[in-house]
Amino acid sequence: MNRRSRTGFHVSSLVLAAALVASVPVAAGASVKNPTTITVVAATKAALAKTRGVHVSVETMLNKVVSSVVADIGQKSGTETYVEGDETFTISVTPMYAYLSGSKTGLTKLMGLSAAEQAKVGSSWIAMKEGSAPYTTFQSNLTTGAFANLMPPVKNTTLLAARSKTNGGYQIKWTEPASSSGPKSTTIMTISSGKKTLPIEEAVSTSNGNSTTKFSKWGETVHVAVPSSVIAYAKVFPAS
Repeated sequence: MNRRSRTGFHVSSLVLAAALVASVPVAAGASVKNPTTITVVAATKAALAKTRGVHVSVETMLNKVVSSVVADIGQKSGTETYVEGDETFTISVTPMYAYLSGSKTGLTKLMGLSAAEQAKVGSSWIAMKEGSAPYTTFQSNLTTGAFANLMPPVKNTTLLAARSKTNGGYQIKWTEPASSSGPKSTTIMTISSGKKTLPIEEAVSTSNGNSTTKFSKWGETVHVAVPSSVIAYAKVFPAS
C-alpha cells in the first residue's frame, strides 16, 4: 500500500498532517521562564512525553482541492479518517491489530490498492496483525510514540515576539526547503503558555496550498472498536 503525502501534521503518513476550539488550558502568565526558542521547544517536548492522548483535526487546501483528517491518538490505540470528496479511508489501531477500510476510490487512489485488491476488500476491513510491517507503520503513527516527531529541531526555528491574539500562546516558526517530496513550506505552531506547554494549532503554507491542524483533548483516553467484518491482509496481498 502506498500512502499519499499531504501538508500539515502527519498522522499515519501525514502525517501523515479544522474549526475546533482547542481545549488546552491557557492560563495567564508564562509557563516557561524567560521563554526562548530552546526553552519553549524543550518544555513542549517534555510535556508531549508525559501526555497519553490527543484529538487532531486537519483541514488542507492543496492545488485547490480540499481534504480533511480527524484523528484520535492514544497510548496503545488510535484512529484516523481521511476525506477528500468521495474518496475516504479510515485506519484504526489496537494493541493486537490495525484495520483499514475505505470507499472504492479511497482505497485505490489514496491507498494504492489495485482494482482487484479493492474488490477483495469490498466493505470489509483489512486486518493487519501486530508485529507485521503494515501494523508497525500505522501503530507508530497513531499512538503516542508519534509525538516524538511533532516538534521541529531548534536549528532554523524562531520564537516569534508576538503571542497568539486568540489564546496568548507561544508561536514558533520554521521553514523547510523544497525537496523531491514537495515545495518549500513555512510553518507556524502555536503552543499553550498555560500549565501544560502543548501544541494548540499548526499552520503550514506552501506555493500550492496550505494546511491547518488543531489539537484538543490532550490527555484523552482513546478506545477503538474492533470491526465486525474483516479480511486478513495476506488474503488481499498474498505475495506480501
